[in-house]
Amino acid sequence: MPKKILNIGLIGYRFMGKAHSNAWRQAPRFFDLKREVCLHTICGRNSSELEKARVQFGWAHAQTHWHKVVADPEIDIIDINTPNDTHAQIAVAAAKAGKHVLCEKPLALDVKECQKMLQAVRKAKVVHMVCHNYRRIPAVAQAKKMIGEGALGEIRHYYSRYAQGWLVDPKTPRLWRLQKQHAGSGAHGDINAHIIDLARYLVGEFDEVCGQMQTFIKKRPLPENPKKIGQVTVDDATQCIGRFKNGAMANLEATRFATGRRNHIHMEINGSKGSIEFDFEDMNRLKFFDNTVANDRQGFADIIVTQKDGVHPYVGQWWPPGHIIGYEHTFVHTIADFINAVAMGRSVQPTFEDGLKNQAVLEAVEKSAQKRKWVKVK
Repeated sequence: MPKKILNIGLIGYRFMGKAHSNAWRQAPRFFDLKREVCLHTICGRNSSELEKARVQFGWAHAQTHWHKVVADPEIDIIDINTPNDTHAQIAVAAAKAGKHVLCEKPLALDVKECQKMLQAVRKAKVVHMVCHNYRRIPAVAQAKKMIGEGALGEIRHYYSRYAQGWLVDPKTPRLWRLQKQHAGSGAHGDINAHIIDLARYLVGEFDEVCGQMQTFIKKRPLPENPKKIGQVTVDDATQCIGRFKNGAMANLEATRFATGRRNHIHMEINGSKGSIEFDFEDMNRLKFFDNTVANDRQGFADIIVTQKDGVHPYVGQWWPPGHIIGYEHTFVHTIADFINAVAMGRSVQPTFEDGLKNQAVLEAVEKSAQKRKWVKVK
């Protein structure tokens, strides 16, 4: 008996639209899914560029008005890849229309919008997920498994740095990501959101934070007219320390001003029995220090996370052991889990509730930076 087809409506077609399009196309080819999928409609405002994307990414239809995509009775899932200030209105409308919703991070501009989105999807009883794809890096999923098994013992420290350098040049235009009304925040919500989510996923909920935020270049040329200058209204870099409710300590840094860095994510977690270390630039490897073995055998061991048959998460659907995977596969893993959750009518993490909790941490750090004091995460 053929599987029921889920029709997808994708809102947004640029960087994340490209990544998500590839994932929707590839997930059924590599994973045993409970439903088939159809790349039904892709949506964007620029009709000529949108048509190019439709053809290139393999979508059946194109639409320049997201309201029409949400209202289309043939569409089952809405995938939101638009600027942050539009997430809430699209997600709420999609939920009211009975669509399941996948939304890029950060979930919304602020806690209030996140609460509205969560309330809407709960009321509609639809499946909802925020796309924190780094949770589904096999090495990160392996770290979660090891922590859950107690391999690290009591967690003491979480350290992470997410560093990019694409804003170092003062001639880089003032894009929407540099305007608070569209982005909510800068490096903070754009990339610090990722390592905050990983902290919550791997260690636990935050209790309190203390942060600082800085904008290094406060004015930039406008993209539509480089001779004109516009104000930058978000942070270029953010640092924060914090405490988790379980007593562990946190140290996080996010910057888009790290000269020489492209998309560098480094993470280390220390516990009473051991430590793990992860570097996204070597994403198929997890380093593990086992403090329970004899002193003459201690040292960080490399775990090459490419073993099949359920030994390591997700990679069994791809290539033989030792054949590494990349960035795009994290989205395929995300989409595969989301499709099966929709098919079975079950929740799949990270949910909109996770998006709300991440936003609460983001806002607590921003409040701390403004008041120059520790702030409780509510």
